[in-house]
Amino acid sequence: MQIKQYRSQFIKELSSIYGVDEAESFFYLILEEQKQLKRIDLALQTDLVFSDADLEYWETILEELKKEIPVQYLLGKTHFYGLEFEVNENVLIPRPETEELVEWIIAENSKIEKLNDLKILDIGTGSGCIAVSLAKNIPNAQVFAIDVSEKALAIARKNAEINDANVTFIHKNILETIDLEQEFDIIVSNPPYVRNLEKEEIKKNVLDYEPHLALFVEDDDALIFYRKIAELAQKNLAPNGQLFFEINQYLGKEMIALLEKMNFKNVELRKDIYGNDRMTFGRI
Repeated sequence: MQIKQYRSQFIKELSSIYGVDEAESFFYLILEEQKQLKRIDLALQTDLVFSDADLEYWETILEELKKEIPVQYLLGKTHFYGLEFEVNENVLIPRPETEELVEWIIAENSKIEKLNDLKILDIGTGSGCIAVSLAKNIPNAQVFAIDVSEKALAIARKNAEINDANVTFIHKNILETIDLEQEFDIIVSNPPYVRNLEKEEIKKNVLDYEPHLALFVEDDDALIFYRKIAELAQKNLAPNGQLFFEINQYLGKEMIALLEKMNFKNVELRKDIYGNDRMTFGRI
């Protein structure tokens, strides 16, 4: 079958679930992964065909996508901040909003010259996307990363290896941590922040397949991770140290109030590319 013919069939079968644009994006994402072909290749070579083996592969992927399994899990990888990351059901799929957080940290620190290396801690590292990206893009960074999940840390370690990034990974439950036992210049975290009351807003492909451990908090204590991490930052950030958070878009004012109450300076709230309150910053 000609690839362009199968493309139309593929998009038609998925458009009722995802919409035409997203279904088309899936097609080209999978095409590049499976056949190393881009949209332009298909436009220039309209007679390209799928073999029977190719069609069997695509039909399998199609059926999994109909179940709304994330395409990144089906391919086993995704891209974040110009780097490739392996992902599976034990880690969240990195989002563009988190790239903005990484960009903010890099912009604040890439020009800083210090006699000693910057020490950075990523709390709740998941796939390692934040820690690895910072290690690759801040030359004088010594990066550490914590997660409560051993399975997530296994993926994060692999991603550091894939990207030749020097990151020290630590298995730790941050809510049970009294002291981080060393001083850091930067602490960053994208912790669980979705309240149960917001589950109805979550798409099925996220709700059914991404790890709830990394997503949800109880409605009556939605800032539990932020409060704990801020307390640790008070003890373990170096003078003038920086604290960065990715946050629940509905709790921007509450986050600012929390940080100011805990005596952080230069507290700032930033919106993401979609216009939602998404990131906060403070200095100790």
